[in-house]
Amino acid sequence: MLKKEQTVIGFIGLGVMGKSMATNLLKAGYPVVVFTRTKAKAQSLLEEGAIWGSSSKEVATKANVIITIVGYPSDVREVYLGDHGVIPNGNRDTYVIDMTTSTPSLAVEIYEEAKKKGIHALDAPVSGGDIGAREGKLSIMVGGDKEDFEAVLPILNVLGTNIVYQGKAGAGQHTKMCNQIAIASGMIGVSEAMAYAVKSGLDPENVLKSISSGAAGSWSLSNLAPKMIEGNFEPGFFIKHIIKDMSIALKEAESMGMEAPGLALALSLYKELAERGEENSGTQALYKYWQ
Repeated sequence: MLKKEQTVIGFIGLGVMGKSMATNLLKAGYPVVVFTRTKAKAQSLLEEGAIWGSSSKEVATKANVIITIVGYPSDVREVYLGDHGVIPNGNRDTYVIDMTTSTPSLAVEIYEEAKKKGIHALDAPVSGGDIGAREGKLSIMVGGDKEDFEAVLPILNVLGTNIVYQGKAGAGQHTKMCNQIAIASGMIGVSEAMAYAVKSGLDPENVLKSISSGAAGSWSLSNLAPKMIEGNFEPGFFIKHIIKDMSIALKEAESMGMEAPGLALALSLYKELAERGEENSGTQALYKYWQ
């Protein structure tokens, strides 16, 4: 297990979730070196004591645990395997933890390239959105070597409350695909239910009181349906990112010869919203399809 007093954490990617995650690590007493493409996004963290790294390469040379949560698989590839990336420039016995939702095959590739350099790689995508990140209550699903998972578990415990080792490299990403498939169809149901409540003349807030704690209950119903009612479509998780995730999941399902009609429908609805200019809205903006 890593000793806290000997740990310096590098954090790459300070978006809606990453910024809160890095903040929680600082509050837990870890030295944190941060890098994001737009330095202004790091300003509040720098004021709280974080150290600025000017590139992925610089973070790799300064930290012995590196956490990433970036946008797309192409970004993950650049951060880890590019000329200025973490693997080519990282030190032996560094632990790297990619918390981006990315492709299982890329997670395996990163693991194999890291192993050649004596670097320990884990794929550890998360669920829980901006609220879970802010409160340190994320669900974290981890793939890689079991002993590496156990070594970084105290760090993961700062970020989440439901942390499960899923198996070999890529298993974390496959588990996140299961998560996104479940969310995809569920969001259709939540949005339709709220639209139905309004169109039938009911008070949707009262409807939520009745159905959110019964058999229909879900995280999306409890946390996102109130935002739909308020007309709050600010992103806890971007539509453009759920489209990315669902596209990965659908491709993986097809490669296994599996049909996923609910996933395919949700993807088509979200793509239609993106074409209407909603790609930077939160996933709860699916409700707008029925407005």
